[in-house]
Amino acid sequence: MADSGADAVKFQTHIATAESTKDDTFRIKMSGQDATRYDYWKRMEFTKDQWKELAAHAKEKGLVFLSSAFSVEAVELLEEIGMPAWKVGSGEFRSSELLQAMMKTGKPILFSTGMSHYEEIDTAVSTFKKADVPFALFQCTSQYPTPLENVGLNVLDEYRERYNCPVGLSDHSGSMHPALAAIARGADLIELHVTFDKEMYGPDTIASVTFDEMAFICEAAEAISHMNQNPVDKDKMADNMKDMRNLFTKSIALASLQKAGTILSEEMLIPKKPGTGIPYTSKNEVIGLALKQDVDSDRLLNWEDIANAKT
Repeated sequence: MADSGADAVKFQTHIATAESTKDDTFRIKMSGQDATRYDYWKRMEFTKDQWKELAAHAKEKGLVFLSSAFSVEAVELLEEIGMPAWKVGSGEFRSSELLQAMMKTGKPILFSTGMSHYEEIDTAVSTFKKADVPFALFQCTSQYPTPLENVGLNVLDEYRERYNCPVGLSDHSGSMHPALAAIARGADLIELHVTFDKEMYGPDTIASVTFDEMAFICEAAEAISHMNQNPVDKDKMADNMKDMRNLFTKSIALASLQKAGTILSEEMLIPKKPGTGIPYTSKNEVIGLALKQDVDSDRLLNWEDIANAKT
């Protein structure tokens, strides 16, 4: 993940006995070795020491270590190893005990809204504000994969206006396009599932990007951020383009050789590069004036060529 250019890596901390029961069914039916989701969580649990090792390795690689907690016990475990912020999964919008445990730490909360109505988001935001806890909202659609028409980039703008907080996109499309579009739209945070190969086994592989795609997204994010942080003064930039303006713009030239004393008419004047002579836009100032000397069509007309020139 660090090699891809990501700022953080996020896992999920599931403690079966604290969060699940034998009634917990699979979202996507997996292999037959686990009869229930509870069995799956139990088999896949990390010990506290394993979480510590994972967090230390992430830090060593220059990554912020995060993990979504799905129980108060998971919050307590992650707090002990010093997690800097809390990621709330979309399915936990009603888990008041979980949110309370997170808010007690005073650390920022990153709240995904994939299953929430606005009324429920309003309630969560009000709770965060009352607790004086920093927070960000992720637009998320809890479909795996998410069709592009359901990504909801417009919600980023709605959240920013309605809640005046940092906003992000938690995307499950399996495509680079939503993340790139969200970054260009000014999203503060992007969360993506990542897989080594889209042919790998797993319930979330189809909703993930590859590490190569992740690297491209991170590179694009840096480039877009750099451009956004460097606004351009259009007039000043045009002034700085003097040499280019002269190269690409046009001046007055003659359509054919004209002798000294010739009175210049519009039919005699044509635009030619470069723009270092009399601007073609000034041709009305030239019409009706006489040439002091012969001027051929292979060079620009200059004020020095014209009798009684105004300039």
